[in-house]
Formats: sequence, C-alpha cells, structure tokens
Amino acid sequence: MTVRPTHTLFPLAPVPALPPEGLIGVIAPAGPAPLDTDRALQWMRARGYALRVFPGVYEKDGYLAGSDDVRLNDLHGAFADTEVDAIICLRGGYGTPRLLDRIDFDLLRANAKPFIGYSDITALHLAISRYAGFVTFHGPLLNADLLDDKQQPTESSFFSMLRGQVKAGSVLSHPVAYPLITIEPGIAHGRLLGGNLSMIAATMGTPYEMDAEGVILFIEDVNEPLYRIDRLLTQLRLAGTLAKLRGVLVGDVAGVDAGALALLLKQTFEPFRIPVLAGWRSGHCDPNLTLPMGALVRLDAGNKVLVLEQDVVVR
Repeated sequence: MTVRPTHTLFPLAPVPALPPEGLIGVIAPAGPAPLDTDRALQWMRARGYALRVFPGVYEKDGYLAGSDDVRLNDLHGAFADTEVDAIICLRGGYGTPRLLDRIDFDLLRANAKPFIGYSDITALHLAISRYAGFVTFHGPLLNADLLDDKQQPTESSFFSMLRGQVKAGSVLSHPVAYPLITIEPGIAHGRLLGGNLSMIAATMGTPYEMDAEGVILFIEDVNEPLYRIDRLLTQLRLAGTLAKLRGVLVGDVAGVDAGALALLLKQTFEPFRIPVLAGWRSGHCDPNLTLPMGALVRLDAGNKVLVLEQDVVVR
C-alpha cells in the first residue's frame, strides 16, 4: 500500500458557519436561467432561511447572465453585504473565467463566507483558494439541484457542511447505493481542490490555474466523451500538474462508460503511484454531495474513505 507523505500545508481559513435563520444570497456569475422567485423564497423559508436575489439573476446577455460588469458587481456585492451569511450560485454554464482578472480578492478575503457552486463555478473556487485563502464549497446550484429536488443526501449534505455539523475528524459520508471504486490503493493527506475537469484545464497557463503542490485533486465532468477526458488529463500530465498531486478523487463523469473510464484513470495515474478513488457523487449528478474546496483531507482509497482534517466553518 502506498502512503503519501504527511502534509505540511497550512490550512485555508474556515468561513463563518451558516447560522439558524440566516440569509442566503443568490448570484448568477456564469450562465442565465429563469428563477421562480416565489418558489425559491418558499423553499428557503421552509428550511428556516431567507433568500436575497441579486439583480444579475434576472438578466440575460446571450449565453451570459448579464454583462461582465453586472455579474462582477453581484459577486462583489454579495460578499460585501454584511447581512448575507452565504452565497449560492444560480447555475453554471459559462462566464466566470471572464471575471477572474477583475475580482477584488481583498474584498472577498475581508468578507469571507460560504460560497457554493460547481461546473463553471470551478474557476471561482480555484481563484478564491489561491488569492483569497479561504475554503469554498463544491456543492449544489440553486436551480439545477435544490429547486430541482435532487435526491438525498444532496440537501442534507449541503446544510450539514455549511452549518458546521461536519467537523475535523469526520468521515465524509457517501450513499451506499453508489459504490466507490478503488483505482489505485493508498493513503494521502493533502488539500482537496479541483472541480470541473474542463474548467481546470481551461485555467492552465493563466495566473488562476490550480496550485497542485500537495493537492488531492477532485475532478468531474459532463457531456465529454472518453477521448476528451483523455485529452484533458493528458494536458494536465504534460503541464506537470499530475506529478505534484498526492491523490485523486474522481466524481461522476456523466455519459462515459464506467469500465472504460476506470481503465483510462488507471493508465493515467498508475505511473505516479498515488491513491485514486472514483465514483464520488458530486457535481453534474444526482445526488450531488457538497465537498469543501481547499480543505485538508485524508484520502484512503483502498478503504474508500475520505476524512476531513480541519474545520471548514466556525461558529
């Protein structure tokens, strides 16, 4: 069994926990989608929370939810708003990379709070981790997941993580109905980081690419055939990214044959002698579990266990 070196990484800062009866802000930093505001308000109210919808949610600029200025203002506004306790994204799509070089990371750092999303939102997870230094959450989108009633434990994973019920030392639970697959056994300690594989690759060569040193990489994707997944992984290998990793957690890769994917993963990661665990339900899948991006974790691929090694929210 391969045991990767003990981490010497400093943990990213935890964020304030979502309080009871808190206020959740919703922004659309990427693509547009219609929002049934009354239903969204009722959904949150039934769970004890209020919702503040920022203006860009109601805008549409082609394949973007409003202009770059509108979407950036909403991102900054949601973080600067002292009444907002957490920020959830409306949907993914495309648009967040256009904002990266204009984000005021000092503002975000000074007003750190739970920030949740996936897909195109991966670009923001990577950038915030690198330049603002606090934990974010790869988790459900308001429209596609919570209001679309994705099956449990989508909702319970989301709220338990943000409320601080998942603490340092906790084993992150995974539904037994979706068995995990050990691609390469072993144990690794590191910082969990990543998200959508296409977006990770798209940021390579920019100031916002993932700092992979000591990272346990999480990847997932959708609408990408196997050869494109191969191409994306090869890009990361040729860039030297994979050689820096301590482990890999693979989420759902929708539309790709599981056996063929497992073979590709083994071929890709076996030379690096790092643990690889596949099948984690987070991202473009149902259920969609919440993962803390930038948090220190322990991955035991042989025993199919992921353990949180730091508190990610504080009361």
